[in-house]
Amino acid sequence: MTIIRILRFCGLALLLAFGAPVALAAAMHWAGDELDWRAARRDSAGLLPKIETAPHAMVRVFAARTVRWRGIFATHCWIVVKDENGQRYERFDYTGWGEPVRINGYAPDGLWFGREPELLLAVDGEKARQAIPKLRAAIASYAFRAQGDYRAWPGPNSNSFVATVLAAAPELRAKLPTTAIGKDFPVDGNWLASTPSGTGYRFSAGGYGGITLGWYEGIELSLFGAVLGLELRRPAINLPALGRFGVPDQPMR
Repeated sequence: MTIIRILRFCGLALLLAFGAPVALAAAMHWAGDELDWRAARRDSAGLLPKIETAPHAMVRVFAARTVRWRGIFATHCWIVVKDENGQRYERFDYTGWGEPVRINGYAPDGLWFGREPELLLAVDGEKARQAIPKLRAAIASYAFRAQGDYRAWPGPNSNSFVATVLAAAPELRAKLPTTAIGKDFPVDGNWLASTPSGTGYRFSAGGYGGITLGWYEGIELSLFGAVLGLELRRPAINLPALGRFGVPDQPMR
């Protein structure tokens, strides 16, 4: 009986740990002003320097809450690169409409259907210059690039794409937010793999559940896309749907 009680307690604790934050996020979403995604802004948020003032190579990763009810749970991530002495930024997204791999479909640091982007990663100079060819190669060889390949859940989706591309350059020490649902989807079919930061491993049961252990990622327990996590490097907790709370992370690597 004692074991049964312990299991029941653990089950109830997990239910509350995953369910309560999602319920709170849903309440906050429905209580807020709902954006009309069809007419929402997608212009620049002013987060990138002007090309003429930045001759060095650059890598940026952004994330923003998705539109409509999906924004309760998830963010959309994308990658921006600029070559050394390059005359333009290049943005790479993976979307559920048209050709999934979308290049320069939107402003590099644009609002995501009215949602303000968050800067997740900023790498400049020599490290960026060396990483960009690896990122481009990973984008060019991404397996799920045909129409119809995109699946919002459990993947492959926009975050699966970004996580896979960033894993090609682990020296960037990139880490996607726990609200990036689909980041742990095993694109290559391997349930056990290194994290994009190269500082740990993730086990994913087809994207439906799993666990991640890494110096940059911390400890993450995922269940049907929702993630509960604890970071030690820069102390913080990650709650399903609500995201990260703790010592601010530093996007500059």
